[in-house]
Amino acid sequence: MEFEFRLPDLGEGIAEAEIRNWLVEEGEQIAEHQPVVEVETDKALVELPAPKGGRILKHHHLEGAVVAVGDSLLTIDTENGNQERPPSYGIVGELPEAEEAAPPNKQTKTPTAPEPAGEVHALPSVRALAKELHVNLDKITGSGPERSITAEDVRAAADAAPKEPGEPKQSEEPEEPVPAAQERLPQQGIRRVIARKLLQSQQLTAFVTTMDEFDVTRLCNLKLREEPQLAERDLHLTFLPFFIKATQHALLEFPRFNARLDEQSNELIMQPDCHMGIAVDTDDGLMVPVLRDIATKSVIRLAEELQRLSEHARQRSIAREDLQGSTFTLTNFGSYGGHFATPIINYPNVAILGCGRIRERPWVVAGELAIRQILPLSLTFDHRVSDGAEASRFLSHIGRYLEDPGLLFIESV
Repeated sequence: MEFEFRLPDLGEGIAEAEIRNWLVEEGEQIAEHQPVVEVETDKALVELPAPKGGRILKHHHLEGAVVAVGDSLLTIDTENGNQERPPSYGIVGELPEAEEAAPPNKQTKTPTAPEPAGEVHALPSVRALAKELHVNLDKITGSGPERSITAEDVRAAADAAPKEPGEPKQSEEPEEPVPAAQERLPQQGIRRVIARKLLQSQQLTAFVTTMDEFDVTRLCNLKLREEPQLAERDLHLTFLPFFIKATQHALLEFPRFNARLDEQSNELIMQPDCHMGIAVDTDDGLMVPVLRDIATKSVIRLAEELQRLSEHARQRSIAREDLQGSTFTLTNFGSYGGHFATPIINYPNVAILGCGRIRERPWVVAGELAIRQILPLSLTFDHRVSDGAEASRFLSHIGRYLEDPGLLFIESV
């Protein structure tokens, strides 16, 4: 009996998922509740178990495909569910490209399918060469994988073709170089989500960036002084918790940057609490875990939570709720050597702060030149909710707390 395993409702309004990795092959025997496919919803990876055991008859989609809830994933022959599970073997090789299809991603295993009789397999560059040399691909037996036709097959057929009197042989003509086949990498997984969200932000906000530099020498000295004792608690103290706390304090005086614009009513919704999205670079792309209720947490507490969320993000084990609900976003490109930038707003936030790399610079202090630790900051904001003057004051206020970190304690509520 055949059973159609369909993409289940994964909750929280999820309408679709991307197939990242098939965990079983066609023809493989599986047990009930065995994980069979890994899918990605927004930024969370989920392994889906089969509700029934049996033999896999068919994959209905390739890896990288986006599947709607309710669409078929697998067909399972459940009459074989009680048979002893045989060993499974991976399929090694490449599926030749059809005329208008992109070459398969070499890093992604692609299920093969039986080829229709008489179908011609050749890359677009090979087809272009055949057209140029007046070679009929239907009359060539390919020497490539799965009998696909190669450029060498086309040239051999052109050389073997009868020539009109006086027509030079193919070998006598100067041979033009055939362009190498271009590798195409599909936009999938987190990169697909990032692309969609960034485009949405660019389309829905009137974004502009303001920049400034600040002397954070005293902050550097404070961090250096406190690092040893925190290291004894297995806590790695970075500048990021200080940046977060300074921004939260400044938002108390500039609440328009901790808001959300209701597009329908054209009203600015002021957020009572500060939940900070922190951009984290992972092997799969950028993720933005959210630190909640910043006003209630110390720098040390923020450092602990930031360390935990960053580890979970990089391991792809972070909970979906930890990626939602930010009211402001901070990105620290300085850890990779960046100076200034124009970060893109994490919509529906209305602003994002970018922190550059702290460097020793000559700086005027009390009328004299000195070597100081200088931090560049970049603030991108939605011009519909604020103007440049207020944004500059807000950025200067953040810098004020970072230049004199004692103010974080004096002005704390």
